[in-house]
Amino acid sequence: MKKSVILAKSGFLKGLNPTVTIASKVILIAFILFIVILANKAGQYFESLSTFLLYNMKWFSIGLVTLVVGFLLYLMVSRYGHIRLSENDDDQPEFSFWAWIAMLFSGGMGIGLVFWSVAEPMWHYAANPFTEGLTNEAASMSMQLTFYHWGLHPWSLFVIVALALSYFSYRKGLPFTFRSILHPLVGDRIYGPIGHVADIITVAVTAFGIAQTLSLGVIQINSGLQQTFGIEVSLVTQTVLIIVLCTIAVGSVLSGVGRGIRLLSQWNMLLSLLLVLIVLAVGPTRYILNVFMETSGNYVQNLISMGLWTDSQNDSGWQSSWTAFYWPWWLTWAPFVGMFIARISKGRTIRELIGGALVAPTVIAFIWLSVFGGSALKMEQNERIAAQQQTVVTQNQVTETNAEPFSGGVVLQATKADSTRALFTLFDNLDSNLLGKLLSVLACILLATYFITSADSGTLILCILDAAGDTEPPTSIRILWGIVIALIAWVLIYAGGLQAIKYASIIIGFPISIFILMMGVTLFYSIRREPKPWAMLPQHVHPCKEKLDGPVEH
Repeated sequence: MKKSVILAKSGFLKGLNPTVTIASKVILIAFILFIVILANKAGQYFESLSTFLLYNMKWFSIGLVTLVVGFLLYLMVSRYGHIRLSENDDDQPEFSFWAWIAMLFSGGMGIGLVFWSVAEPMWHYAANPFTEGLTNEAASMSMQLTFYHWGLHPWSLFVIVALALSYFSYRKGLPFTFRSILHPLVGDRIYGPIGHVADIITVAVTAFGIAQTLSLGVIQINSGLQQTFGIEVSLVTQTVLIIVLCTIAVGSVLSGVGRGIRLLSQWNMLLSLLLVLIVLAVGPTRYILNVFMETSGNYVQNLISMGLWTDSQNDSGWQSSWTAFYWPWWLTWAPFVGMFIARISKGRTIRELIGGALVAPTVIAFIWLSVFGGSALKMEQNERIAAQQQTVVTQNQVTETNAEPFSGGVVLQATKADSTRALFTLFDNLDSNLLGKLLSVLACILLATYFITSADSGTLILCILDAAGDTEPPTSIRILWGIVIALIAWVLIYAGGLQAIKYASIIIGFPISIFILMMGVTLFYSIRREPKPWAMLPQHVHPCKEKLDGPVEH
């Protein structure tokens, strides 16, 4: 269907969908005002509802995400993997493989992975439902759990969205918006109210997900600047950071995907590689490499059991604080990241998209987590051994001792006090003060560039949704959304609404999970109707074609 027909059917005006554009912004403004005016009550309401959903629907979210992982791996190795995500089977991808990997990784998990690479292993090392805390077994399990939370499962949510959007838009010629995913179910009614509702929900969820992560990124950058340069952690500092970084992000969006976003993403990968190599060189190199190998094996070996574990016997609440909380949170990011991956994946096959956007980022994340999480764990273990030796010496010298049991080293204590300090505390204690400061500065720069790439890629997706699926939206709408995202992030920090938005993400994530389920069904229904690989080849190329398909009618 041609774009002009789509626009006519949808009632678009000057390249914009007024229904989606206006309704989504009304929802955003109303929600933010609710948080600002009734911050305490909003948090209570969201916490109560999210707790109810986690308690009663945990099995559904955990089972769904694991099902998506299995579905994608099946498609990757099946005969459907050859299908090219474009109108013509001889089209080539727009971006090189390495530029593509850099962009999808930067747009997917940049800030979050930097934030949690040390903090999450520390929390699991202190306590988890499988081992006694602060032991070697706890250290091993902490890395396995962290790999699980940042591996195939979250990326599968992004990839299923990217795959469905790429297929229906590039292969079937439907609009580059979420409404197209519903076409096998409702047909051309996607151009009416049903399609509008789908796109409005997508815009609202995307804006919340972006603002939530950007707020977290600004707070961590401020924490790093305070620990490195003594810059005060304050609303003024965070406001300046938002203004500066979002201004750069808007400039990147205006320059387009092929320039600004691509170049910044490649810069992110180079800076990340530099940080990894430095820490790998000065840190416990042998331990880090062992952790990567061992934890990767444990992850693969226990992937199915971890993916289906629901803590049914103890129901301790730990899983609701971690796994069952993570999955709805990732779901709020799925529309944005999935659309962005789809935007940069035209011309690739299903096998290339799944292999590149599911497997490659998972391996990169495992390397990152092993280097930083492994360094922190080794530091904790050394401090625990030193404390135990000191206790023995004290007991040998004095008959009675009041020595307290080991409760964690410097990184764990910093994590418990403030998770944003975990990474910078590791750097401060890794080697010399000068190197620690250098690493902290590099981490702040990396957080800033990940902030920018997340903001500009997210802004681009919001613009595309407003612009009727046009992958090159008008300049004015790009600037407008850049300002709106900056304002939302600032309001969340100003109102102290991060906790409220955290619970709200869980609530929003469950409706998106229904959408993900429908997406898998419509996608599989449609690709099954694709011609078989040999049916797409001339007779002389595949001599078995007639035997496989039967006689060719002339």
